[in-house]
Amino acid sequence: METQTQNISFDTTTPTIQSEEIYLASSKFESRDDLLKSVREFYGRKGYGLSIRASKKDKHVILQCDRSGSYRNTVQLGKRKKSTTTRLTNCPVEIIGQKRSDDTWTFKAKTLTHNHEPLEDISGLPSFRQLSPNKVKRVKEMTMSGIPPRQILSSLRQENPKIQAISRTIYNLKRKSRRDDLGNRPMISVLFEELAKGGFSFDVLQNQEGRITRLFIAHPLSIKLAKAFSHTFVMDCTYKTNKYKMPLLDIIGSSCFNISFYSGFVFLEIENEENYIWALTAFKKLFGEGNQPSVLVTDRKLALINGIKNVFPTATNLLCVWHIEKNVVANCKKHFQHNEEFDIFMESWKNVVYSKTEALFENNWSEFKLFYKEKKDAVEYINKIWLPWKEKFVSAWTDNYLHLGNRSSSRAEGAHAKLKMYLQVSTGGFKQVKDKISLAVEHEFNEIEVQLASERIQVPHDCNMPFFKELLCHVSHFALKEIYKKYEQARKGNISDFYMKSFLYDFKLF
Repeated sequence: METQTQNISFDTTTPTIQSEEIYLASSKFESRDDLLKSVREFYGRKGYGLSIRASKKDKHVILQCDRSGSYRNTVQLGKRKKSTTTRLTNCPVEIIGQKRSDDTWTFKAKTLTHNHEPLEDISGLPSFRQLSPNKVKRVKEMTMSGIPPRQILSSLRQENPKIQAISRTIYNLKRKSRRDDLGNRPMISVLFEELAKGGFSFDVLQNQEGRITRLFIAHPLSIKLAKAFSHTFVMDCTYKTNKYKMPLLDIIGSSCFNISFYSGFVFLEIENEENYIWALTAFKKLFGEGNQPSVLVTDRKLALINGIKNVFPTATNLLCVWHIEKNVVANCKKHFQHNEEFDIFMESWKNVVYSKTEALFENNWSEFKLFYKEKKDAVEYINKIWLPWKEKFVSAWTDNYLHLGNRSSSRAEGAHAKLKMYLQVSTGGFKQVKDKISLAVEHEFNEIEVQLASERIQVPHDCNMPFFKELLCHVSHFALKEIYKKYEQARKGNISDFYMKSFLYDFKLF
């Protein structure tokens, strides 16, 4: 129950039984909430707090001193990791609020003598940090919206600067809300029930003990987007997302606006080929026959690469050039004494990676090896670890596929970061993570819907010409700009008619 106790002058003299008896005997209230508010304010002014020990709806409520009871140590001596304290003094005070036949509420005093001195500042007592029902409702709404507890508390304090709640109050409310949502049902049962009712596509595998070892989930809005933009996906695992410490395979799609969207999530016990095949098979079921992905971008995780070969044999698997660059930096920089020298080395390596033709690649690679023949270990690392995969990341080969600019998993890295902003913690269960995923998916779907509606009525100035007449308001601005670049190249004679026709064909615009 919310109370405004700051800046109140408390009577810290020992309360007399007579004054309490008069208050308790003469008071009558229209509701249980009115009774609780009044009695807490009465005792708060005297330096004492009251909490609910037990209650029965529309019957009675049993109140006790905030310092009633005694500390119960449930952990063996010497094994507790955290230092603990207690405020409990086994105070015997007990007051009963009961509903009468005329629907009013009155008190019945049992024990009124405290075994401790009154407090000068009662803000340390839990009962004076409780929130009103309206504030509790607001906390639940803000929690459902993904707002962090500290921001929730800041919002409440802007409305009422005298509020006594602390961050722990909000965390406790969140925990109670989750407990109330579950009722007496197991968390897993509630999760599956919500997934089914919510229209999710999901699959699960449990071991003999009933523990989940694999869990695939795809939000219905993710499925809608994945089917609409099924050409290219980026796949990458992220970590520290759940209390089970299971890696989370994040599958990211790319819309016609070049905006990322979540396509599916897979919790995996172990990142091995068998688990990846299971995950990819579950993802494949979203599309149906004849609408399978064409390009899949990953890092050089052999188990995932082999899984893609098995499940998507006709898809092209490209390797993330960003991950390759990170690995080259991690393994080659130690062979250079000066940063400037290594920066030139990396620029030369990028020149190899972005070679436009096979002949140009061979020439650039030969020059690279010759120029850095004194850095034998660095060149040998690249030659041994990365060159066998050149068809999956060098432009001479990757440009033969319509990857729409997706040559790195930076799209996935951004999606990981955004997801963790929604998760806030790395200790949530499957249901809690699912709820946060839903918020993230619904937000990005709304963003794409709004952009779609906006681009249907807007025309880029560069493309406002007869050549683009049939495309305007039917093709995304991102695609129009890409076409315009090719148009300018063709107009200046920098691109062949064959390439232009191939480009338009790939975009289904020819």
